[in-house]
Amino acid sequence: MTEKIPMSTSRTIQSKLVLPPDTNHLGTIFGGKVVAYIDEIAAICAMKHANTTVVTASIDSVDFVSSARAGDVLELEAVVSSTGRSSMEVYIVVKSMNLHTGEWELTTESFVTMVALDENNKPTPVPGVFPETEEEKSLFETGPARREHRKQRIEMKH
Repeated sequence: MTEKIPMSTSRTIQSKLVLPPDTNHLGTIFGGKVVAYIDEIAAICAMKHANTTVVTASIDSVDFVSSARAGDVLELEAVVSSTGRSSMEVYIVVKSMNLHTGEWELTTESFVTMVALDENNKPTPVPGVFPETEEEKSLFETGPARREHRKQRIEMKH
């Protein structure tokens, strides 16, 4: 598939309220809860790009930068940053906002690889992407290096 579509086509934004049951004994959000949110938005983003069902192939990295507390608002933003034949790398940024101060803080950054599936649950080709903004260009240009790193990491396990 040689078709390419803008990265902005897949851009997805979700907001979540951090509730007390989502937090640990320190009053900060469970990392696993954030990872679940990341997996969900990555799937939605990839499905918007591929117009088909997707599955998670790998959660390549999850970098927890700061903690969100009960009462904070999380804002997740995802975009397909690069593609393979049937795979899509999705970049996710999670920010938290303190509702009392209005201050935003970077909470988490992540790269997730999703694979598009056809009606027989077999990998199916996806369109390529092209960047439009400077941030998108940076993500797009560094995609091949991340793909090579993933490939090496997988090969080391076999």
